[in-house]
Amino acid sequence: MIYFRSDYSQGAHPKVMDALVRTNLEHTDGYGLDEHCANGAKMIQEWIGDRDCQVYMMVGGTPCNLTFIAASLKPYESVVSVRSGHIYSHETGAVEATGHRITAMDGENGKLTPKQIDEAWKEYEDEHTLLPRMAYISQPTEIGTIYSRSEMIALREKCKERGMILYVDGARLGAALTCKDNDLSIEELAHLCDGFYIGGTKNGALFGEALIIRNPEQSDHFRWMMKRQGGLLAKGRLIGVQFEALLEGGRDCVYLQIAAHANEMAELLRNGLSQMGIEFYSNSVTNQVFPILPVFMVEKLEENFFFHRWAPESGGKVPVRLVTGWGTNKEEVEAFLEAVRKWIS
Repeated sequence: MIYFRSDYSQGAHPKVMDALVRTNLEHTDGYGLDEHCANGAKMIQEWIGDRDCQVYMMVGGTPCNLTFIAASLKPYESVVSVRSGHIYSHETGAVEATGHRITAMDGENGKLTPKQIDEAWKEYEDEHTLLPRMAYISQPTEIGTIYSRSEMIALREKCKERGMILYVDGARLGAALTCKDNDLSIEELAHLCDGFYIGGTKNGALFGEALIIRNPEQSDHFRWMMKRQGGLLAKGRLIGVQFEALLEGGRDCVYLQIAAHANEMAELLRNGLSQMGIEFYSNSVTNQVFPILPVFMVEKLEENFFFHRWAPESGGKVPVRLVTGWGTNKEEVEAFLEAVRKWIS
């Protein structure tokens, strides 16, 4: 069985595993108060060009999202997201469980726009209605598209106008940063938002994300909120060690190298399918590919390939999601393309 279902179906990149083994017998302080987490945080501060930001090593993306949102909003405030946003569509009501409603908008190509933020505000009247206080986006989006520099600037300006917090889910941030269509650096991203996280789980780490908070008011007693939400890992150093390994080397770090590789493998899939006349559910430019295939072909492909049916069947066809990762190789990509060629012919 060849896996295209996710970019976390394998363990960790060998460099990460080597670092974990090398430091395994060390004694360190717990709960992220160790030298590895401190060094990883320093590396991130230097990378994004902000030595004053706060960096928190957290175990996963959902804990990052719900903890940041819960820590940032008052009980009567809500968060605005597109319907395909991870917090709305794939987190089992985690944010709502903290007492905050998600105002869901349709989105354009998977992205939230300033116009949609204005639309969300139309529901707000006075103290009898929820106050939209945060805009949540993903970079890249859940359907593989990315926000350009101009789109991010427009969102930042709209949030400033509305007095809103701009938060970026970076589960696949590496894929966005190394995408050939990307014109937004991590330094620019960091300075345009109030908080974001650098995803490790989906890009070479065994687990773990690095949450960055730039606003001192939002980071006040944030570790208390991490503990309250079950996100303060006793052996927090395990996350710090992994980010040290992934980010060593600056702009030539493994984190960016393997993200670029995942994008390259996805591009091979995308180009190969396009040459066969296959249409796509979205114009993804990162490591997720969404071909629309005949149901009979999908059923045959599922015998040898593991992937996800993305949307309901329509007219005898169904959109599927193929995800490439740091461990995906060209032989696996070609095997999938050859199987599609077989059933097309």
